[in-house]
Amino acid sequence: MTTETVGAGRCPMVEPCGDLGRALAELLDGNPHDPRRGLAVGDQALLTLPHDATLLDNLDAQRTWFLLAELDGRGLAGVDDRWNEHPAVADLRWRLGGALEAAIRDRTGPIVACTAAELPDRVRAELAAVDSPPLSVHLATNGTVEHYRDLLRHRSLYHLREADPHTTAIPRLTGRAKAALVEIQSDEYGGGRHEWMHSTLFARTMQALGLTTDYALYASGLPAITLAWSNALTLFASRRELRAAVVGHLLALECTSSIPNKRNAQGLRRLGYGDAATAFFDEHVEADAVHEQIALYDMAVPLLEAEPTLSMDLLTGFRAALALDADVAQYLLRQWGI
Repeated sequence: MTTETVGAGRCPMVEPCGDLGRALAELLDGNPHDPRRGLAVGDQALLTLPHDATLLDNLDAQRTWFLLAELDGRGLAGVDDRWNEHPAVADLRWRLGGALEAAIRDRTGPIVACTAAELPDRVRAELAAVDSPPLSVHLATNGTVEHYRDLLRHRSLYHLREADPHTTAIPRLTGRAKAALVEIQSDEYGGGRHEWMHSTLFARTMQALGLTTDYALYASGLPAITLAWSNALTLFASRRELRAAVVGHLLALECTSSIPNKRNAQGLRRLGYGDAATAFFDEHVEADAVHEQIALYDMAVPLLEAEPTLSMDLLTGFRAALALDADVAQYLLRQWGI
């Protein structure tokens, strides 16, 4: 593997597993300018979708949104890019996205608005209330190589294109919040050095543990909850009105990254791996300790100073990042019999 081929290529099509996915696959398997292609895609399946947290366990819905998001991102293998702007795709994205947003808000629970001045205390209270499964503790002390491979397969949905969904908020912000987001994202992209991009470092960890770095290759084998963990962020990124949720999501990651990444690196060294495998985790120990302060005081607080009505969306993104990450961690620990 070279840095030029890390995570290269389009997203592979994921096999449909329900009526919604089959309807999307049938739509995309054709010419977007065919006048026979109508607007009603998966109507019946959409009408029966839940609009609560149970949707996060619906594999058909989560696979379908994942493909819609990738159609707008890397593109889908074998699919004409012009489908991304097709009215039928826009309608499906709008309707399924509405159900997914409702499910995420149900999962995160009721949120009380706060002021910019109150936000630091609210963030500390939110973090103290989180019941995080001991995933990184297990990996540091008892994790096996196969446990780490599982972790990397699940996390690859996000980390092989780390930073990209958060970057969508840059043109949607102004002033200090915008400048702070650019500062954080510059580090995520390696300060302009491809070999230091966090996605490149993650791919090197995958390679060191014998995994392929082809983009989204493992998506078809992942459960609904892992897809939902990824889909929440791409949903936020797809809608300008949810720009504050993107900020809150990034804030949560920066506030909770350093210690787990330190443990993850310790576990890999315990298993005999060197810098090629640990560099991604080592980088986040130091970088995210700095980013946490920037994200809170230079990005999130100024955003609420400029747009006070966005606090509930910001906290929704914050909670969603923590809650869905915990759901994935709990799933992995159950799979390992822990």
